[in-house]
Amino acid sequence: MTSIAVLILAAGASTRMEGGPKQLLAWGDTTLLGHAIEQAKQLTESVFVVLGAHTDKIKEIVPKDVGIIHNTHWEKGMGSSISVGIKNILENHSNLSGILIMLADQPFLDASYLSTIKAEFENGGHKIVATDYGKKLGVPALFHPSLFSELSKLNQDFGARHIIEKYSTDSMSVFPEGKQIDIDTKKEYNQSIDNK
Repeated sequence: MTSIAVLILAAGASTRMEGGPKQLLAWGDTTLLGHAIEQAKQLTESVFVVLGAHTDKIKEIVPKDVGIIHNTHWEKGMGSSISVGIKNILENHSNLSGILIMLADQPFLDASYLSTIKAEFENGGHKIVATDYGKKLGVPALFHPSLFSELSKLNQDFGARHIIEKYSTDSMSVFPEGKQIDIDTKKEYNQSIDNK
């Protein structure tokens, strides 16, 4: 089996969500972030969460066996959170065969979908297995160790996308089949609850 770690990005301020951090919105018996953690744990015991805005409030719901990484520069965007997260993981794990990066606000991309990405990665031959958004590939995406150094140097708000584009000939895409909905607003949250 491939020894991977999962990095969940949950550092944003939820500026478009009225009433508090979206990471703490109810989802089933848990929260959006709690649900993401539950899905990730079905792939590996090595699960890490990057927090930024509202860290003190959100960290209370993170299980003890999940690594909490605090990004003090979370305002710089997703690339900053990936960089901080990858560096932290590499300090704790030296023999990983891949790191899967995912978001806390895509609850329909569940363990079954993440397992498909992992299975394709284990089949070998690709440095990246990423989610197909039509005109671009994005996260959830699983990255080969040869890319860890580049991921750790991200510092802008474009996340991992430019690395995925750079290695497009060495990437494989998995189709999310409509499950790739991001929850950014109360309306999207309510619609998602209705469609759950």
